Amino acid sequence: MTLLKLDSKSAETIPDIQASPDLRQLPIQMVGIKDIRHPVRVKDRSQGEQHTIAQFNMYVELPHDFKGTHMSRFVEILNNYEPEISVQSFKKMLKEMTARLEADTGHIEMTFPYFINKAAPISGVKSLLDYQVTLEGQVKNGTHTMTMKVVVPVTSLCPCSKEISRYGAHNQRSHVTVTVRTNAFVWIEDLVELVEKQASSELYGLLKRPDEKYVTERAYDNPKFVEDMVRDVASLLNADDRIDAYVVESENFESIHNHSAYAMIEKNKRADQSL
Repeated sequence: MTLLKLDSKSAETIPDIQASPDLRQLPIQMVGIKDIRHPVRVKDRSQGEQHTIAQFNMYVELPHDFKGTHMSRFVEILNNYEPEISVQSFKKMLKEMTARLEADTGHIEMTFPYFINKAAPISGVKSLLDYQVTLEGQVKNGTHTMTMKVVVPVTSLCPCSKEISRYGAHNQRSHVTVTVRTNAFVWIEDLVELVEKQASSELYGLLKRPDEKYVTERAYDNPKFVEDMVRDVASLLNADDRIDAYVVESENFESIHNHSAYAMIEKNKRADQSL
């Protein structure tokens, strides 16, 4: 058992139970802290940066002969990187986390609301709309991987309902989730706009009556099945050389059913790597 001195002047020591050996011969793949909130600054295409609150999960692998990990070190590392957290600092955080916790594998997830100031299509009135973004980084055996996930709420209108109904068509709010691994910098706004342009209609925080008329008519003129949504988004990601791999998911929260419609496309454009 390791003994820790409180200070150089004191003879008092306390036991470090976490550092004691474990005899069960069972390694733990992921151990750490979950759902810790922290203020962060992220890059904003129009404003330079924006302040938001992120929720972090931080894990390392624990060898079979260690009883426990040092939980406090995760929080120390997070606080050291408080001024700005980005893709670049993620790699530094992962490196420091695995080094300080003597682990070969480390994993960090950072989820936060990201706000975009959008102008309504006719009136031009501006309002904020929030999107859920997750940065996820992993280091394993010296290899780093980074992904970015964005959840984009949109409107979808059913082509079948439009075809068979005399008085309209059912529509619903949908979530299109895009997870990408990139080889170059990609703005969050780039992914949001890519998805919104493929929807029956995009969403806005504030609409006046002329705007409401426009978006409902646009959705009616642009019907999309859930399958159409993922295929249209995937086609654009295939054409973007910055994207090495992706997962596109679409979930329609059906307005005439008590279930959702769902579709997913996954593709690795670099066969020698994994997402």
